[in-house]
Amino acid sequence: MNDRIVVTGALGNVGSAVIGSLGPDHRIRAADIDAEALGARFGERVEPVRLDFGDPATFGPVLAGASRVFLIRPPAISRVGPTLNRFLDVAAEAGVEHVVFSSVAGADTNRIVPHHRVERHLTASGLAWTILRPGFFSQNIGSAYRRDIVEDDRLHIPAGEGRVAFIDARDIGAVVALALTEEGHRGQAYHLTGPEAQTIDEVAAVMSEVLGRTITYEPASALGYFRHLRGQGLVLPQATVQTILHVGLRRGDAEPVTDTVERLLGRPARTVREYVTDHADVWRRDETTAA
Repeated sequence: MNDRIVVTGALGNVGSAVIGSLGPDHRIRAADIDAEALGARFGERVEPVRLDFGDPATFGPVLAGASRVFLIRPPAISRVGPTLNRFLDVAAEAGVEHVVFSSVAGADTNRIVPHHRVERHLTASGLAWTILRPGFFSQNIGSAYRRDIVEDDRLHIPAGEGRVAFIDARDIGAVVALALTEEGHRGQAYHLTGPEAQTIDEVAAVMSEVLGRTITYEPASALGYFRHLRGQGLVLPQATVQTILHVGLRRGDAEPVTDTVERLLGRPARTVREYVTDHADVWRRDETTAA
């Protein structure tokens, strides 16, 4: 019986949150690049399986016998045709009924971001679909921005004075689980945000208070940020997409606040303060760093 739920990107922030939000009665197939790491992380709760979007031979085993799929784009993938879109084709051939895709805010009209092409392919695929368009993740503060915070006590992005309604990936995971397991979400597109829009200066102030040391916001130029990302090792397509998305913060692209999370989950969305408080150890400076 096709009753398995496939969770792609299961080792990532959103994928792991999806698994954490799904109840124990569901048969979960956790898919990511390292099946051994999946088994070590989730144990017997999931069926671990290797998924490499660069290797279509891995698609069939991931999708066999699955009825529902959560799909998320790995940041390093910019060519979605032979990767994510091909994966959707195989999903349709395998008899998958419903795909929940984690896109990005504005992808329905922004043709530059790779998510736009995945959305178009999914809605034309014949598969039942739900599209989530979250804004900037609170988890960016603990991943993409972490090195600058730990080493230099700064937030260094090209946001200008723009406000950002950061959303916690844990809330996205809860919405994904809801969309996968309850009726009424097929054919829907949801814009997901946190409960308030804050400037990066305000985020830095929250971090300073919670962490007990001064974190400052140093605005970057678009070109400077692109070079900064390349210097940190991001490949050209990934650095380009990240720069484009961050420059949009200046225009207020991530400022709108929706009540979608609260309306769907029946509770307020988590704040940036909650995220920083819950993960304060992420930005702890060891003796080597401090020196």
